Amino acid sequence: MASTSGRQKADMTKKQGYNTVPSEVASENSEFVLRLYITGTSSNSVRAIKNLKDICEEYLKGRYSLEIIDVYQQAARAREEQIIALPLLIKKCPAPERRLIGDMSDTSKVLKGLGLEIK
Repeated sequence: MASTSGRQKADMTKKQGYNTVPSEVASENSEFVLRLYITGTSSNSVRAIKNLKDICEEYLKGRYSLEIIDVYQQAARAREEQIIALPLLIKKCPAPERRLIGDMSDTSKVLKGLGLEIK
């Protein structure tokens, strides 16, 4: 079997669409664009909204936009984003895009998902 050099492996990885650059932690000046998909006024949706707003106000104050999308009222948007579980938070910016499912009650997981480090 022929061996593949490191350079060829890197080129193959690139061609297959894999990101070989490690994701970066968001800088303190990054503007966050967040979309929270919910299901009406269910208890999980209400908790997700409250928890996420609390986290954003504490860790992202003045540098985020949060759009709350009720899939019952905006089903087409949910289809466009290929939503499969709710509540779902999508971090659009800064890159890379990330998706978090649940009621956002685990602050450390939400912060990690947003690419934020706790100091």
